[in-house]
Amino acid sequence: MVAIGFIGLGNVGSKLAGTLLRQGTELVVLDTAPEAMAPLVGAGAKPVASPQDLASRCEVVITCLPSPAIVAEVMEASDGVLSGMRPGSIWVEMSTTDAREVLRLGDLVALRGGQAADCPVSGGCHRAATGNISIFAGCNRQTFERLLPLLTVMGRRVLHTGDLGSASQLKVVTNYLATANLIAVTEALAACAKVGLDLGVAYEAIAASSGTSFVHETESQVILNGSRDINFTMDLVQKDVGLFNSMAREAGMTLELAALVAEVFDDGIERYGPREWSPNIIRRLEDEYGLDVRAPGFPAEIVDDEPEELGGEIVVRR
Repeated sequence: MVAIGFIGLGNVGSKLAGTLLRQGTELVVLDTAPEAMAPLVGAGAKPVASPQDLASRCEVVITCLPSPAIVAEVMEASDGVLSGMRPGSIWVEMSTTDAREVLRLGDLVALRGGQAADCPVSGGCHRAATGNISIFAGCNRQTFERLLPLLTVMGRRVLHTGDLGSASQLKVVTNYLATANLIAVTEALAACAKVGLDLGVAYEAIAASSGTSFVHETESQVILNGSRDINFTMDLVQKDVGLFNSMAREAGMTLELAALVAEVFDDGIERYGPREWSPNIIRRLEDEYGLDVRAPGFPAEIVDDEPEELGGEIVVRR
């Protein structure tokens, strides 16, 4: 691959782009915030002024953006990606987004002679930074084979999920499950605090038990150390849970727990604002019961048992 273009250098995108750059990829970058581009440009990435310019230079164009509406604007504007795409190039959507939008935009990419893949990631910003993140890939087999060397640079586990759109559907499923688990974790930790248990011991007990989870082993740490910083905000949770609920409704399903999860985060946003860190949903319980759910001396950063090895150690291929 001659050059890779990356649009959207936020919490996750900047980490994925940084991994590509460290591994020697020729990288072209674009973000609406110049300060987001600066560290990558300083490390050797080439900046451009428009999505059209980026697409005209690159064989693969990656988008990693906050919402389906922003992705559509970046793709379809007069100086957007579609206007600059070359025949044979690939658009890779790494945002958490609506599968219907991926399919719609994928059809437009095909009209330009290109191919499309939705490749959302899962595992948190800390794993995106080390190349240990998981990547779902929705696309035809030929496109998957072309992208596989690139995806295994950015992620440790790569799963071909099927046709275009399937990866986006699975991503909102996994984000919904993580959110439901986060709410359960906050209730469990708040209850431990309320009855006077040592919260450091409680963390270890849960981690060693059948009640543990990836969410507990990451987000409980930032709750207990007081930072509450998981690089993910309440408005993004609200968006992802909304996408999951929309998918279920369109399939004719009414889901009880999913509706309650949405209500909890709607209330959290009303109380604390849309840009509050998502683990601070525990503040609803702290405020209600006069609690401080922190553990003095708890590690200041997430301690992750996953090895930090790049290069796609485990690849699951459909």
